[in-house]
Amino acid sequence: RAIGCRMNLPAVLNGLLVSVVAALLWKYVRLIEHTSQLEEELQLTRQSQEFSQVHIDYHAALLALQEHGTRMVCTGKMHTDRICRFDYLCYCSEAEEFVFFQSNASVMLPNLGPRRFQPALLDLSSVEDHNTQYFNFLELPAAALKFMPKPVFVPDVTLILNRFNPDNLMHIFHDDLLPIYYTMQQYSDLDDEARLVFMEGWSEGAHFDLYRLLSTKQPLLKEQLKTFGKLMCFTKSYVGLSKMTTWYQYGFVQPQGPKANVLVSGNEIRQFTSFLMERLNITRAEKMEDDGYIVVFKRTTNRLILNEAELILALAQEFQMRTVTVSLEEQSFDSIIQIISGASMLVSMHGAQMITSMFLPRGAAVVELFPYAVNPEQYTPYKTLASLPGMDLQYVAWRNTIKENTVTYPDRHWDQGGIIHLDKEEQERILASKEVPRHLCCRNPEWLFRIYQDTTVYIASFLDVLRETLKTKPNLKKYKVASTVHPGRVREPKCQTSVHATNEAKLSVSWQIPWNLKYLKVKEVKYEVWIQEQGENTYMPYILPHQNYTFTENIKPFTTYLVWVRCIFNKNLLGPFADVLICKT
Repeated sequence: RAIGCRMNLPAVLNGLLVSVVAALLWKYVRLIEHTSQLEEELQLTRQSQEFSQVHIDYHAALLALQEHGTRMVCTGKMHTDRICRFDYLCYCSEAEEFVFFQSNASVMLPNLGPRRFQPALLDLSSVEDHNTQYFNFLELPAAALKFMPKPVFVPDVTLILNRFNPDNLMHIFHDDLLPIYYTMQQYSDLDDEARLVFMEGWSEGAHFDLYRLLSTKQPLLKEQLKTFGKLMCFTKSYVGLSKMTTWYQYGFVQPQGPKANVLVSGNEIRQFTSFLMERLNITRAEKMEDDGYIVVFKRTTNRLILNEAELILALAQEFQMRTVTVSLEEQSFDSIIQIISGASMLVSMHGAQMITSMFLPRGAAVVELFPYAVNPEQYTPYKTLASLPGMDLQYVAWRNTIKENTVTYPDRHWDQGGIIHLDKEEQERILASKEVPRHLCCRNPEWLFRIYQDTTVYIASFLDVLRETLKTKPNLKKYKVASTVHPGRVREPKCQTSVHATNEAKLSVSWQIPWNLKYLKVKEVKYEVWIQEQGENTYMPYILPHQNYTFTENIKPFTTYLVWVRCIFNKNLLGPFADVLICKT
């Protein structure tokens, strides 16, 4: 047996050697795989950090996505007012789809089920319920990550949205910049270092620098996402925009006009313009010229003022003010804002450039010119802006009513007002029409034909309209900001009744002033009293200067009355009604 053992020793040693080599090779292969994985994660970490200087632990981020999936919590009841916060929302650039990875730890609030597609989870733009602006996502189990390209993580807090039309200044300010600014104000982690991600697919556009003012990080375009990886995951993101600052609807469902429920005031607009001016290093001149100056917006390609020099001279003579011109085609945007921010009056043909009127100082006038057959009452985005409480601007609209003072361009392309593509009968109808009928957005040929006309301004009628409409000569020095403080509830409302005959009774109502009135200087304080006989649908309203009053007219004996009282400051600042009084005669 001993000899047998000695004879098998080389075989045993050989076997051991093979096992050791195999173990070493296996460890080597695993080491290479681990090294390769580390190199891949390092590369993906570098890609992630190309977005930002924020450090990201790639392995920890990937583990969090695999184990916890995507998490979503939204505000708002409807898709039209919803903004959602996501942890680890991903975007597949090949499919051009957002992906929600489901795991046992995922959160989806609201959990709408199939209602999420009726019609969408939310609007990516501030333009309400437009079918090109809807947002939704696809769902996948987190386990599917094993079979997908390794994700690149975006470590910044991001705001994901659609710009509505970044080639048009009105849309840039009304639909994008203002809503972005106040959405960022709404969420504390959307600060100066948050990153904007634009998913509508447009290129930068002529005014991309305005978007850069909102954050210290370079905004990302949809097209750029493809260059960073096939699967991108935003570690923390907000999707959607607040619509509270928009005041105008463009006529997609009904003819254009002010929104039914405008929630923004001039105070919020002016805070935003102050922010932008600070970012542009523009200081509003504190000391104006003695009589201020007038700015005329010059257009160089269409919708021209054909007698511009005559108009400028007439304005200078009428108001005894220096009159200057500005042009988006010839001057930088910040230099134009610098000029407008100190002007007493801005005069312009209807157009997107008039959104710059939000930079006018309080007390200034906005004068909007309309071509022939275009009714100013039907196109009012800038009138609505100027009329917002707290904007404190005077607004004037002038309309060309003389057909001979207009130059039309029927041979142009349709989107520049041409009509030769229409049949002869329709062309003749448009040429004979004296007013564009109300219409929906956006390709009405009669509207386009008329709005792209050039105009000779009839100076006499123009000056007449200015004299009739302007309440006072624009004067920035004398202008005082009107108070927008509303009264509180009246306190301790009481009622007393008495009956003097079978058909004669008295109802006396008294109350104490609102609590906040004793801290305010208010020019005019009045009280509104509503009296309604119980069981009736109508009420009798009264505006009273004092805190008590006795009513006899229409007051019947042995009858129950409901009485409401509220305070009014300066004719238009209404307080809430106090609790209803029940008064029996």
